[in-house]
Amino acid sequence: MSWYGYIRTATLLATGMIRSTSLESLAGLNRETLFKLAWLSSAMISLDEAVTARLESHGARFEVLVDPDAALAITRGTFEGDLEEVIAAEDVFEDASRGDRPAETDLEDVFETTDPLTIIPEVIKRGEIQITADQRREMQEQKRRQLIDTIARNAVNPQMDNAPHPPERIETALEEAGVTVDPMEPVSEQVDDALDALRPVIPIRFEEVTIAVQIPPEYAGSAQAKVRQYGELESEEWQPDGSWIGMVSFPAGLQNDFYDVVNENTSGTAETKVVKDKDDIKTR
Repeated sequence: MSWYGYIRTATLLATGMIRSTSLESLAGLNRETLFKLAWLSSAMISLDEAVTARLESHGARFEVLVDPDAALAITRGTFEGDLEEVIAAEDVFEDASRGDRPAETDLEDVFETTDPLTIIPEVIKRGEIQITADQRREMQEQKRRQLIDTIARNAVNPQMDNAPHPPERIETALEEAGVTVDPMEPVSEQVDDALDALRPVIPIRFEEVTIAVQIPPEYAGSAQAKVRQYGELESEEWQPDGSWIGMVSFPAGLQNDFYDVVNENTSGTAETKVVKDKDDIKTR
């Protein structure tokens, strides 16, 4: 069996798509080789995360297992990632639920190749995405949680000195506004409509905040590394006494989390100040 065949068999065994009788195809492989197979298979998504894209052509059926967001991006021509990281199996099936594969002649007739990585995008673009009711509910709930998290991380309450909205408040407001999450649309494309629906319910807007931080010398070395990773570092300055002053910008909804990080890494000794003018980095 080729390396590709081994990898495919290991992947399908891992996802339960073929029976244990196929273990005989892996006979004779040593421990190191099996670890390599496991590592290669881990680059793909799990079967639970995948939806089925199906194309029927020339009297044959072709199915592939793919991440739903990636499938939508491929359909729209906007996918820029690694295909192997958004599929559950590097193979084309006649019936994915049973692991049955189409005849190679059918692949040649329809796609003029038998290469799975060439065929998979074509099946997605030319076919239809098949999802079960359970998959739809699960995807919708996942997108709903992502939408809540995105809004909570970026939004503030302009009537409360731009304080962040807790996720629980966002969740309640979305329900009150009757917002329905589309399981097939990326969250980034649903945020604007959700905000429009939320504004009559709660005072809310998206905003970025810039905060200046002064860290005492005894914590400056390690704590400044945590601060600079939190957002976009606008400026920094080491003081003669070894203390560090930096100015970092990030979504305003993350303010409380940012203060927690600063306090945890400086034992509460750092000084912080919301900066209105980015030329001013004093924390007096």
